[in-house]
Amino acid sequence: MTGAPILGYLRPDGRKGIRNIVVVAYLVECAHHVGREIVSHFRGGQVHLIGFPGCFPNPYAQKMMDRLCTHPNVGAVLLLSLGCESFNKFSLSRTVAASGRPVATLTIQENGGTLSTIADGIGWVEQYLEELDRVPRVPMDPGELIVGTICGGSDGTSGITGNPAAGLAFDRLVEAGAACIFEETGELIGCEEIMADRAVTPELGDELRASVAKAARYYATLGYGSFAPGNADGGLSTIEEKSLGAYAKSGSSPISGLIKPGDIPPKGGLYLMDVVPDGDVRFGFPNISDNAEIVELIASGCHLTLFVTGRGSVSGSAIAPVIKICANPETYRRLPGDMDVDAGRILDGAATLPEVGDEIFDLVVAVANGQATKSEQLGHREFILTYKTFEPIGPSCLPA
Repeated sequence: MTGAPILGYLRPDGRKGIRNIVVVAYLVECAHHVGREIVSHFRGGQVHLIGFPGCFPNPYAQKMMDRLCTHPNVGAVLLLSLGCESFNKFSLSRTVAASGRPVATLTIQENGGTLSTIADGIGWVEQYLEELDRVPRVPMDPGELIVGTICGGSDGTSGITGNPAAGLAFDRLVEAGAACIFEETGELIGCEEIMADRAVTPELGDELRASVAKAARYYATLGYGSFAPGNADGGLSTIEEKSLGAYAKSGSSPISGLIKPGDIPPKGGLYLMDVVPDGDVRFGFPNISDNAEIVELIASGCHLTLFVTGRGSVSGSAIAPVIKICANPETYRRLPGDMDVDAGRILDGAATLPEVGDEIFDLVVAVANGQATKSEQLGHREFILTYKTFEPIGPSCLPA
């Protein structure tokens, strides 16, 4: 490890965050505009907008919002309700309050409408931004981090440079005691047996196989898979070829468990996240954008996410930083202002795979200690939450 020791933000529930954010959360699309207006008043500040657009209840969305509003990077929460939606705002408010975080709910229909709710929301946020300045900073070891990884806009370079470099950083983080989460099962079709061989128990190996088989059935029912035209334009030919590249970002550590969105790893180790809904195909494509996957990783406690791209991406996220790792040297030269790591140097012969893996690890520590990522500097705070359905994980998914 290099650089200064990490200083985290200690929360009343005992968890430590690497950012100190006020979340404004709309609980139905009808409250989205009011939330956006409140947050825009604090442009450039640590006030982030998240929300669930649906008017009808969904246990997955409720769990996700519970986890997001009590994430260790979050210090205070303002909930925005229209007033007639079915989202259980009372349960969410109780969950946030039980975590020790300040929370308030503004109901637009009862608060005088748009302008008065915006004014009251701005006043509340201003008050708690001042309070968050007094949150104690405490030492935090890299082994206390939860780190996620995804890949998006993949091309023929992703599995050669960026993904394996992220995998080497994962290996170092796991060795340090951190929890690392990779996904997604729909892009690991064909890799189920090599993943099962890495499982810490035979029972977990069976669960890993079953999760990939479920993904294959789900996509077959939809009639298409997690393979975009941009992947083909970038030189990939099949989902199996794409899967092998995506698999490389998991590194080589033993796989400790299988989780679903909103499940928080109980201890350090390497975890696979199963993002494909359970049951029949009910809600369409499992991840309609890369941001949906990032949100699920954050809901499972990720302090930050490693995002590997070959074709290019400009996405960031609300709540938790995104480190962009560019696999393709030509893409990096076109988009240097959006990329944090130039893994394409490996193809150019300017760096080795281990050197870039070490660079990513060191950057994780620096970002955890407050260094802003490129997407943070640019103000990217994308967020999306859709309908899904999941059954609880079984005992074989988290071996003792």
